[in-house]
Amino acid sequence: MNVDIILKNTDNSEMIYDKILSFNFHKDSYQSYTSLGAKFSGNLSVPENVSEIIFRIDDKTVHHGLADNISVEFSGGNSVISVSSRSFTSLLIQNQIETGLKSDISINSLMNSYYNLPYVTHEDSSQKSYIFVKSNSNMWDGIVNLSYKIHGTYPYIRDTNYIRMTPVENPSVFEYNDNDIISRGISTTGRKLTSHFHMSDLNGDFGEYEFSDNDIISHNIIRHRFFELDRQFLYNPKQALEYRSAYSSRGRKKFFCTYSGYNGEDLSDIITFGDVVKKRINSVTVTGNSSGIITETAVYNDKFFT
Repeated sequence: MNVDIILKNTDNSEMIYDKILSFNFHKDSYQSYTSLGAKFSGNLSVPENVSEIIFRIDDKTVHHGLADNISVEFSGGNSVISVSSRSFTSLLIQNQIETGLKSDISINSLMNSYYNLPYVTHEDSSQKSYIFVKSNSNMWDGIVNLSYKIHGTYPYIRDTNYIRMTPVENPSVFEYNDNDIISRGISTTGRKLTSHFHMSDLNGDFGEYEFSDNDIISHNIIRHRFFELDRQFLYNPKQALEYRSAYSSRGRKKFFCTYSGYNGEDLSDIITFGDVVKKRINSVTVTGNSSGIITETAVYNDKFFT
Protein backbone atom coordinates (compact mmCIF):
# COMPACT_ATOMS: atom_id res chain seq x y z
CA MET A 1 0.00 0.00 0.00
CA ASN A 2 1.17 3.53 -0.75
CA VAL A 3 1.13 5.95 2.17
CA ASP A 4 2.10 9.61 2.03
CA ILE A 5 1.78 12.81 4.01
CA ILE A 6 1.35 16.30 2.58
CA LEU A 7 2.45 19.34 4.54
CA LYS A 8 0.71 22.44 3.24
CA ASN A 9 2.06 25.92 3.97
CA THR A 10 0.24 29.17 4.56
CA ASP A 11 1.11 30.22 0.99
CA ASN A 12 -0.61 27.01 -0.30
CA SER A 13 2.67 25.43 -1.36
CA GLU A 14 2.91 21.71 -0.59
CA MET A 15 5.57 19.21 0.36
CA ILE A 16 4.84 15.52 -0.18
CA TYR A 17 6.59 12.85 1.89
CA ASP A 18 6.35 9.14 1.14
CA LYS A 19 9.16 7.73 3.31
CA ILE A 20 6.86 7.07 6.26
CA LEU A 21 8.57 5.44 9.24
CA SER A 22 5.49 4.98 11.41
CA PHE A 23 1.97 6.34 11.82
CA ASN A 24 -1.18 6.02 13.89
CA PHE A 25 -4.54 7.22 12.57
CA HIS A 26 -7.69 7.05 14.68
CA LYS A 27 -11.35 8.01 14.50
CA ASP A 28 -14.15 7.18 16.90
CA SER A 29 -17.90 7.74 17.11
CA TYR A 30 -17.46 9.61 20.39
CA GLN A 31 -14.62 11.85 19.22
CA SER A 32 -15.27 15.12 17.43
CA TYR A 33 -12.13 14.82 15.29
CA THR A 34 -9.79 12.33 13.66
CA SER A 35 -6.23 12.18 14.92
CA LEU A 36 -2.89 11.41 13.31
CA GLY A 37 0.58 10.89 14.68
CA ALA A 38 3.42 10.09 12.28
CA LYS A 39 7.17 10.04 11.73
CA PHE A 40 8.78 10.26 8.31
CA SER A 41 12.07 11.18 6.70
CA GLY A 42 12.68 14.06 4.34
CA ASN A 43 13.86 17.64 4.12
CA LEU A 44 12.15 20.26 6.25
CA SER A 45 14.19 23.05 7.73
CA VAL A 46 11.79 25.34 9.60
CA PRO A 47 8.19 24.05 10.01
CA GLU A 48 6.66 27.29 11.28
CA ASN A 49 4.67 28.00 8.09
CA VAL A 50 2.96 24.59 7.92
CA SER A 51 -0.80 25.11 8.34
CA GLU A 52 -2.32 21.80 7.18
CA ILE A 53 -1.46 18.10 7.33
CA ILE A 54 -2.99 15.64 4.86
CA PHE A 55 -2.62 11.88 5.25
CA ARG A 56 -3.34 9.56 2.32
CA ILE A 57 -3.48 5.79 1.85
CA ASP A 58 -3.43 4.65 -1.78
CA ASP A 59 -4.20 8.22 -2.88
CA LYS A 60 -7.33 8.38 -0.69
CA THR A 61 -7.31 11.20 1.86
CA VAL A 62 -8.24 9.76 5.25
CA HIS A 63 -7.15 12.70 7.40
CA HIS A 64 -6.98 16.44 6.87
CA GLY A 65 -6.16 18.56 9.85
CA LEU A 66 -4.30 21.23 11.73
CA ALA A 67 -0.57 21.14 12.37
CA ASP A 68 -0.80 20.70 16.12
CA ASN A 69 2.84 19.76 16.62
CA ILE A 70 5.79 19.41 14.23
CA SER A 71 9.38 18.69 15.10
CA VAL A 72 12.44 17.98 12.96
CA GLU A 73 15.42 16.02 14.26
CA PHE A 74 18.70 16.13 12.36
CA SER A 75 21.21 13.30 12.75
CA GLY A 76 23.99 12.01 10.51
CA GLY A 77 22.95 14.14 7.57
CA ASN A 78 19.35 12.86 7.73
CA SER A 79 16.20 14.43 9.16
CA VAL A 80 13.21 12.78 10.80
CA ILE A 81 9.98 14.77 10.93
CA SER A 82 7.41 14.05 13.66
CA VAL A 83 3.87 15.40 13.40
CA SER A 84 0.66 15.24 15.37
CA SER A 85 -2.59 16.51 13.97
CA ARG A 86 -6.28 16.70 14.73
CA SER A 87 -8.80 17.18 11.95
CA PHE A 88 -10.34 20.61 11.43
CA THR A 89 -13.49 19.48 13.24
CA SER A 90 -11.41 19.77 16.45
CA LEU A 91 -12.13 23.50 16.11
CA LEU A 92 -15.70 22.71 17.15
CA ILE A 93 -14.52 22.07 20.71
CA GLN A 94 -12.37 25.21 20.65
CA ASN A 95 -15.06 27.69 19.64
CA GLN A 96 -17.87 29.03 21.76
CA ILE A 97 -21.01 30.98 20.98
CA GLU A 98 -22.84 33.38 23.24
CA THR A 99 -24.78 31.80 26.08
CA GLY A 100 -28.55 31.54 26.20
CA LEU A 101 -31.49 29.81 24.56
CA LYS A 102 -31.31 29.31 20.79
CA SER A 103 -34.77 28.49 19.43
CA ASP A 104 -35.68 26.88 16.10
CA ILE A 105 -32.12 25.92 15.30
CA SER A 106 -30.95 23.20 12.91
CA ILE A 107 -27.49 21.88 12.20
CA ASN A 108 -27.61 23.97 9.01
CA SER A 109 -28.24 27.20 10.91
CA LEU A 110 -25.88 26.29 13.75
CA MET A 111 -22.98 25.63 11.39
CA ASN A 112 -23.71 28.37 8.86
CA SER A 113 -24.65 31.30 11.13
CA TYR A 114 -21.62 31.63 13.38
CA TYR A 115 -18.09 30.80 12.22
CA ASN A 116 -16.55 29.74 8.94
CA LEU A 117 -14.42 26.81 10.08
CA PRO A 118 -12.00 25.73 7.33
CA TYR A 119 -12.86 22.50 5.51
CA VAL A 120 -15.64 21.59 7.98
CA THR A 121 -18.86 20.43 6.31
CA HIS A 122 -21.99 18.82 7.67
CA GLU A 123 -25.06 16.76 6.96
CA ASP A 124 -27.69 18.87 5.22
CA SER A 125 -30.67 19.05 7.55
CA SER A 126 -33.18 21.78 8.38
CA GLN A 127 -34.87 19.79 11.15
CA LYS A 128 -35.15 22.15 14.08
CA SER A 129 -35.14 22.06 17.84
CA TYR A 130 -33.65 24.32 20.49
CA ILE A 131 -30.38 24.33 22.38
CA PHE A 132 -29.38 26.14 25.52
CA VAL A 133 -25.78 27.31 25.40
CA LYS A 134 -24.29 27.09 28.86
CA SER A 135 -21.28 29.03 30.07
CA ASN A 136 -18.02 27.54 28.76
CA SER A 137 -19.79 25.09 26.44
CA ASN A 138 -18.59 24.82 22.84
CA MET A 139 -20.07 24.32 19.40
CA TRP A 140 -19.68 20.54 19.55
CA ASP A 141 -21.80 20.53 22.73
CA GLY A 142 -24.55 22.24 20.75
CA ILE A 143 -24.33 19.70 17.92
CA VAL A 144 -24.44 16.84 20.43
CA ASN A 145 -27.48 18.32 22.14
CA LEU A 146 -29.26 18.94 18.84
CA SER A 147 -28.52 15.45 17.53
CA TYR A 148 -29.89 13.80 20.66
CA LYS A 149 -33.05 15.92 20.69
CA ILE A 150 -33.91 15.41 17.02
CA HIS A 151 -32.65 11.88 16.33
CA GLY A 152 -31.73 10.32 19.69
CA THR A 153 -28.21 9.85 18.30
CA TYR A 154 -24.66 10.95 19.03
CA PRO A 155 -22.99 12.88 16.17
CA TYR A 156 -19.81 11.64 14.52
CA ILE A 157 -17.21 12.56 11.91
CA ARG A 158 -17.47 10.82 8.55
CA ASP A 159 -14.86 11.01 5.78
CA THR A 160 -12.66 14.06 6.44
CA ASN A 161 -14.26 16.80 8.55
CA TYR A 162 -17.87 15.89 7.67
CA ILE A 163 -20.34 16.02 10.58
CA ARG A 164 -23.21 13.56 10.59
CA MET A 165 -26.06 13.05 13.04
CA THR A 166 -27.73 10.12 11.27
CA PRO A 167 -26.43 6.78 9.95
CA VAL A 168 -25.12 6.70 6.37
CA GLU A 169 -27.90 5.67 3.99
CA ASN A 170 -25.69 3.70 1.60
CA PRO A 171 -22.78 2.43 3.69
CA SER A 172 -19.94 0.28 2.44
CA VAL A 173 -20.22 -3.32 3.61
CA PHE A 174 -17.29 -5.37 4.91
CA GLU A 175 -17.34 -9.07 5.79
CA TYR A 176 -14.39 -10.90 7.34
CA ASN A 177 -14.02 -14.52 8.33
CA ASP A 178 -11.34 -15.82 10.67
CA ASN A 179 -9.02 -16.51 7.73
CA ASP A 180 -9.12 -12.82 6.79
CA ILE A 181 -8.21 -11.38 10.15
CA ILE A 182 -5.29 -11.45 12.57
CA SER A 183 -7.40 -11.37 15.72
CA ARG A 184 -10.82 -10.54 17.09
CA GLY A 185 -12.08 -9.98 20.60
CA ILE A 186 -14.38 -8.28 23.09
CA SER A 187 -13.58 -5.73 25.76
CA THR A 188 -15.77 -4.12 28.42
CA THR A 189 -15.30 -1.12 30.66
CA GLY A 190 -17.18 0.02 33.73
CA ARG A 191 -15.05 3.02 34.65
CA LYS A 192 -17.49 5.62 33.33
CA LEU A 193 -20.76 3.90 34.27
CA THR A 194 -23.05 5.81 36.63
CA SER A 195 -25.93 4.19 38.49
CA HIS A 196 -27.96 7.19 39.70
CA PHE A 197 -28.61 10.68 38.40
CA HIS A 198 -30.34 13.45 40.37
CA MET A 199 -31.35 16.76 38.79
CA SER A 200 -32.79 19.75 40.62
CA ASP A 201 -36.00 21.52 39.61
CA LEU A 202 -36.42 25.22 38.83
CA ASN A 203 -36.31 26.03 42.55
CA GLY A 204 -33.07 24.13 43.04
CA ASP A 205 -34.74 21.31 44.93
CA PHE A 206 -33.95 17.63 44.33
CA GLY A 207 -36.36 14.72 44.32
CA GLU A 208 -38.55 15.25 41.25
CA TYR A 209 -36.06 14.30 38.54
CA GLU A 210 -34.38 10.99 39.33
CA PHE A 211 -32.93 8.19 37.20
CA SER A 212 -31.39 4.86 38.17
CA ASP A 213 -30.04 2.01 36.06
CA ASN A 214 -30.77 -1.41 37.55
CA ASP A 215 -28.37 -3.14 35.17
CA ILE A 216 -25.46 -1.04 36.36
CA ILE A 217 -26.51 -1.50 39.98
CA SER A 218 -26.55 -5.29 39.46
CA HIS A 219 -22.80 -5.03 38.68
CA ASN A 220 -22.26 -3.51 42.15
CA ILE A 221 -21.49 -0.12 40.62
CA ILE A 222 -22.97 2.60 42.83
CA ARG A 223 -22.20 6.10 41.62
CA HIS A 224 -24.55 9.04 42.31
CA ARG A 225 -24.33 12.27 40.33
CA PHE A 226 -26.18 15.48 41.26
CA PHE A 227 -26.55 18.42 38.91
CA GLU A 228 -28.59 21.57 38.48
CA LEU A 229 -31.58 21.74 36.16
CA ASP A 230 -30.20 21.30 32.65
CA ARG A 231 -31.75 24.05 30.55
CA GLN A 232 -30.63 22.23 27.40
CA PHE A 233 -33.57 19.91 28.11
CA LEU A 234 -35.89 22.48 29.66
CA TYR A 235 -38.93 21.33 27.66
CA ASN A 236 -38.31 17.66 28.50
CA PRO A 237 -36.28 17.36 31.74
CA LYS A 238 -36.39 13.55 31.64
CA GLN A 239 -34.19 13.65 28.54
CA ALA A 240 -31.39 15.27 30.55
CA LEU A 241 -31.26 12.21 32.79
CA GLU A 242 -31.55 9.73 29.93
CA TYR A 243 -28.80 11.47 27.95
CA ARG A 244 -26.38 11.47 30.87
CA SER A 245 -27.03 7.79 31.49
CA ALA A 246 -26.43 6.96 27.82
CA TYR A 247 -23.25 9.04 27.74
CA SER A 248 -21.86 7.43 30.87
CA SER A 249 -22.30 4.05 29.13
CA ARG A 250 -20.40 5.10 26.00
CA GLY A 251 -18.15 2.37 24.66
CA ARG A 252 -19.24 0.01 27.43
CA LYS A 253 -18.82 -3.12 25.32
CA LYS A 254 -16.50 -3.19 22.32
CA PHE A 255 -16.23 -5.90 19.66
CA PHE A 256 -13.11 -5.55 17.54
CA CYS A 257 -11.06 -7.25 14.86
CA THR A 258 -7.67 -6.58 13.30
CA TYR A 259 -6.35 -7.40 9.85
CA SER A 260 -3.34 -6.66 7.67
CA GLY A 261 -3.77 -3.65 5.38
CA TYR A 262 -6.54 -1.09 5.15
CA ASN A 263 -9.72 -1.54 3.14
CA GLY A 264 -11.20 1.93 3.65
CA GLU A 265 -13.63 1.37 6.51
CA ASP A 266 -15.29 4.46 7.92
CA LEU A 267 -17.67 5.24 10.77
CA SER A 268 -21.25 4.04 10.10
CA ASP A 269 -20.15 1.50 7.47
CA ILE A 270 -21.42 -2.06 7.99
CA ILE A 271 -19.14 -4.85 9.19
CA THR A 272 -19.45 -8.58 9.88
CA PHE A 273 -16.87 -10.68 11.75
CA GLY A 274 -17.18 -13.45 14.33
CA ASP A 275 -20.39 -12.94 16.31
CA VAL A 276 -20.80 -9.42 14.95
CA VAL A 277 -23.28 -9.50 12.09
CA LYS A 278 -23.99 -6.42 9.98
CA LYS A 279 -23.29 -3.78 12.63
CA ARG A 280 -22.29 -0.15 12.21
CA ILE A 281 -18.60 0.61 12.67
CA ASN A 282 -17.84 2.90 15.64
CA SER A 283 -14.05 3.03 15.63
CA VAL A 284 -11.23 2.73 13.11
CA THR A 285 -7.54 2.68 13.99
CA VAL A 286 -4.85 2.26 11.34
CA THR A 287 -1.20 1.85 12.36
CA GLY A 288 1.86 1.34 10.22
CA ASN A 289 5.60 0.85 10.48
CA SER A 290 8.35 -1.16 8.77
CA SER A 291 6.42 -4.36 9.49
CA GLY A 292 3.36 -3.24 7.52
CA ILE A 293 -0.10 -1.75 8.07
CA ILE A 294 -2.63 -3.05 10.60
CA THR A 295 -6.26 -1.94 10.87
CA GLU A 296 -8.51 -2.36 13.88
CA THR A 297 -12.24 -1.83 13.39
CA ALA A 298 -14.63 -1.86 16.32
CA VAL A 299 -18.34 -1.93 17.08
CA TYR A 300 -19.83 -0.63 20.32
CA ASN A 301 -22.78 -2.07 22.21
CA ASP A 302 -24.06 0.68 24.46
CA LYS A 303 -27.13 2.90 24.80
CA PHE A 304 -26.32 5.00 21.73
CA PHE A 305 -25.21 2.08 19.55
CA THR A 306 -26.85 -1.33 19.95
